[in-house]
Amino acid sequence: MNEKLLQYLWNFKIFTHFNFRDTDGNAIEILDFGKWNTDSGPDFLMAKIKTKSLILAGNIELHVKSSDWIFHQHAKDPNYQNIILHVVFQNDIDIAELKNLNIPTLELKDHIDKNIFQKYENLLKENQFIPCEKVFSAAKIPVNFHEENLLKKLEEKSLEIEADLHRHKNNYEAVMFHYLAYSFGLKVNASIFKQIAESIDFSIINKIRQNKLQLEALFFGISGWLENPQDSQMKIWKREFDFIKAKYNISEIKIHPKFLRLRPPNFPTIRLSQLAELYFQHQNLFSKIISAESTTKLIEIFKDINASEYWNNHFNFGKTSSINQPKIVTKDFIELIILNAVLPVKYTYHKYQNENINDEILKFYSEIQPEKNSVITEWKKLDVKIKNSLESQSLIYHFKNYCETKNCLNCGIGFKILKES
Repeated sequence: MNEKLLQYLWNFKIFTHFNFRDTDGNAIEILDFGKWNTDSGPDFLMAKIKTKSLILAGNIELHVKSSDWIFHQHAKDPNYQNIILHVVFQNDIDIAELKNLNIPTLELKDHIDKNIFQKYENLLKENQFIPCEKVFSAAKIPVNFHEENLLKKLEEKSLEIEADLHRHKNNYEAVMFHYLAYSFGLKVNASIFKQIAESIDFSIINKIRQNKLQLEALFFGISGWLENPQDSQMKIWKREFDFIKAKYNISEIKIHPKFLRLRPPNFPTIRLSQLAELYFQHQNLFSKIISAESTTKLIEIFKDINASEYWNNHFNFGKTSSINQPKIVTKDFIELIILNAVLPVKYTYHKYQNENINDEILKFYSEIQPEKNSVITEWKKLDVKIKNSLESQSLIYHFKNYCETKNCLNCGIGFKILKES
């Protein structure tokens, strides 16, 4: 038994019976178990009990042993002045100060199914894909599980986006550019691409976006790739970058993307060229994204984006490839951009103005195919049917925030498992 598990059982009222009596034998009726407090102070707030024909309202403190009241020095803490009940798993000693204040102590060890302890210990010690793998079934996934997970994930991402908006003077177009760059970088270069985007004043992008050559030159120059031109096209990009750098007083900072562990079509050279093409091709990109009312409309924005002609037979600078074909963005890549950048920014933009945004954004996710990665593969091995990205995004989020951290007490699936007799 630990205090976190005890709080969990109290919050969800998982007891074998509710014929509660205090340590002096007086009946206690719990009229309101209180609100679980995850901050400092008593564990449950605004509770209500009935004992000795009196109704008491206030806070409840839980401990594994009653002596923890002394060890935690609650008597000296003014936050614990409004305690109406001390709930413990084991009453190892009587607390004189609580007795003097007529605050009852409720011992729970005879009200809890002993199997729960073993189940909880088993969950914590398992080293499988998910802690509950041996007892898991898709039937244990609660109703609205995926919707709730995805909205939690979106809200967390939205807070990050709002922090970026604050740093960039509430410029949504600039922040959209940063998150699109992040997505174009994929896992290896995501943070590096975002750093490149944030190092450029977005007003410069707006001033040169009608010139794709200059956009590419800007991205390649900041990446440090144009210092030693190896062919005529590189010399042109260098000339343009030197001109832009001088005209807009761009700093000498160099941010170096990585090539290691990437397939050639995902090389940062190709992806930055495609990002330049996106901003060249759509002069009002932000408004198109924000006003799009379906996933189909969003996909149309990205579907004709190619790297510039130089990259037809190149993957890196100055090295001609035997493969000669346009470097297009695939549908799978477009959907990743929509999932990781477009929809979180779109949600953030609309959430204070559109009361229906939750339903609308969930619909976007439900219209996109599920991702293919190692986490989703493992869920499928457990016979979880994954129909769309709403469900795959939910399962990825759940694995990272609950299963990987063994946060079973806050998991809807864990709740069902622990509550089963």
